Amino acid sequence: MAINTTDVLMIGRLGAEKLAGSVLAFNMFMVTWFFGMGLIQAVIPLGAKARGRRETREFRRIVRMGLWISVLYCLPAWCAMLFAEEILIALGQQPEIARLAGEYMIVLQWSLLPALMIMALRGFLTVMEKSRVVLIATICGALVNALLDYALIFGAFGLPRLELVGAGIASVFSSATTAAVLLYYVTHQRQLKRYAILGRIWRSDWTTFFRIIRVGTPIAITIVAEAALFAASAILIGWTGALPLAAHGIALQIASLTFMVPVGLSQAALTRVGLAAGRNDNAAIGRAGWSAFGITLMFMTSFALLFWTVPEAIISLYLDFDNPQSGEVLALAVSFLAVAALFQIADGAQIIGVNNLRGLGDTAVPLAYALVGYWVIGISLSLGLGIYLEWGGVGVWSGLAGGLATVAVLANIRFIRRQSLGLV
Repeated sequence: MAINTTDVLMIGRLGAEKLAGSVLAFNMFMVTWFFGMGLIQAVIPLGAKARGRRETREFRRIVRMGLWISVLYCLPAWCAMLFAEEILIALGQQPEIARLAGEYMIVLQWSLLPALMIMALRGFLTVMEKSRVVLIATICGALVNALLDYALIFGAFGLPRLELVGAGIASVFSSATTAAVLLYYVTHQRQLKRYAILGRIWRSDWTTFFRIIRVGTPIAITIVAEAALFAASAILIGWTGALPLAAHGIALQIASLTFMVPVGLSQAALTRVGLAAGRNDNAAIGRAGWSAFGITLMFMTSFALLFWTVPEAIISLYLDFDNPQSGEVLALAVSFLAVAALFQIADGAQIIGVNNLRGLGDTAVPLAYALVGYWVIGISLSLGLGIYLEWGGVGVWSGLAGGLATVAVLANIRFIRRQSLGLV
């Protein structure tokens, strides 16, 4: 998210149309990435249970097949992303903005493979409780992205001014840098290298491969259902014009940045719940799940207060006020961020609840909750309030909040009832 924040900060200085184009392309990329990430995320609960049972060889096979899935998934994904411009035009976007999005995507898409490999390696490191190196690798990638963004978007240091294409190139090099740091660590660190996750990497294990697919597919669909809800919100707001879409991109970027904290906590909860489930320790399952839930609510409530009290100061970081459009974008983004303050509390609660269930190996029912919450309730409210009642972007954001709150309530009630439902 630091990478995308840097992109938005710098692309925003190119004008509202180019920012709007990058928002559309990035949302499309994220939906594609999220599905692959969901498949690979099965490495964490499966690996945690294997480690909890002290089955080292099974754990190694799980990680290795996670890397296989990273490569094989990219082949059809790249083919789809080549037609980003045509897809966006078919979805009713303005041709010029769709053209800019396609220009950005043609480069950005190549960051998908290293991004997915990062997820497989991160799953291994998370289960091994070596999360600090993930932070270090991510910081390295973010620094590479910031430097190349500045150099290639604006043509600094004697390099050509490539604007959106430059931002895409920076993202590719950033993801590759992060993946390289993680790969070096897992193959050289004393405790980890004995797992030899790259040893005989060419050898298939189709039983483990399809086990990951079976567990990961409901996770992937759940994640995509949420990501597609946000992508659909960009499409809906895009119908109202480039300025609301640019404001939406800024508000969503700010909310997404704070959301990374519950994402990290949910990964920790998923791992600790999985390890405890492997030991059949229900008390430890409860401690892990509810600790993450409580910390998340405190954090998200604190930032909700910040969004309500000083929204202009936060949003102004993304705008160049020499551009005459910036004042209108600021006003729209402030109204969106006021709703985002409520919606992010629900978003944090739902990701903790869903990942607590995933740690128990429960993925099918949370998928049903996601489909109903996001696409029956969330998108219906967004359409009804935002388009038909003409509330605009505020109505669309209110719909998002309603969908997320529904999933949060359902998932956490199911975690409370885990013993009576036979999940433990």
